[in-house]
Amino acid sequence: MSDTSATSGIVPDTQHRGVIARLPQFPRDLAQLARFDRPIGWWLLFWPCAWGVWLAGAGWQFGLVAWLLVGSIAMRGAGCVYNDIVDAGLDRQVARTAARPVASGRISTKVAWVWLLALCLVGLVVLLQLRPLAQGVALASVALVAAYPFMKRITWWPQAWLGMVFTWGLLVGWTQLRADNLDALAAIYAGAALWVIGYDTIYALQDREDDALVGIRSSALRLGAQVKGGVALFYCGAAALWALGFWLYRGDWVALLALLPAFAHLAWQVATLDTNDPENPLERFRSNRWAGALVAAACFVVGNA
Repeated sequence: MSDTSATSGIVPDTQHRGVIARLPQFPRDLAQLARFDRPIGWWLLFWPCAWGVWLAGAGWQFGLVAWLLVGSIAMRGAGCVYNDIVDAGLDRQVARTAARPVASGRISTKVAWVWLLALCLVGLVVLLQLRPLAQGVALASVALVAAYPFMKRITWWPQAWLGMVFTWGLLVGWTQLRADNLDALAAIYAGAALWVIGYDTIYALQDREDDALVGIRSSALRLGAQVKGGVALFYCGAAALWALGFWLYRGDWVALLALLPAFAHLAWQVATLDTNDPENPLERFRSNRWAGALVAAACFVVGNA
């Protein structure tokens, strides 16, 4: 197989290119449609789930965390399939997304809906592992998820909507184990939403020119030349709210020290962000898997100390 045919249909920002290229075309397209080739998305969806579990103070909870990881992979995939069905027309007009399976026509809309249903069935299996309160909280996110693809058409801040959606697992993980300290939970959830706005603004830097041409709105476009300062502001807000949440939960200044590694990582992202380098924003965006892991570690320490 030639290099050209081996990489046919692989979108430009895929990871694990060698593994994806070895798959036959149809399963390769399904994998890319669910973004299995870009695990950063499900890491970012999963980490808030782990925050909720580990801050709740019930120990490692390996079984629950494993189920939430499976659910994050499946439901992030389902969300991406749904997004690509809704956005196929727009994706064809953006260089980075034109090769996506539905936009390019390699996967039909009918097949995409079947794949979406299959992924949702995996999510259903995970949902059934939760107690009724957590099930209700999880199901309450469906309307937010369904509305998200349309936000870029009606607001300059679709990242704010994503902030609510992509951090919902925090509420699920917490309510699976407890239903108190809701003030601390609210502060941490609000901080997580600001974190998402910050990192997704970085991600949106890749598409500014194409988005402007086809009429897609984003925080990166809205902030313009002030985008680096805007990201810094969102990250500072996230740090302040996380600190507030920890204080409301423990009331111990020492507990706040657990967040310092995460704060340092976010500061590094802002300090080294180069908005004129096409590769730099994607690298800084992907580094948020480590930011999420550092906050998870802080939650475990504070919740179980």
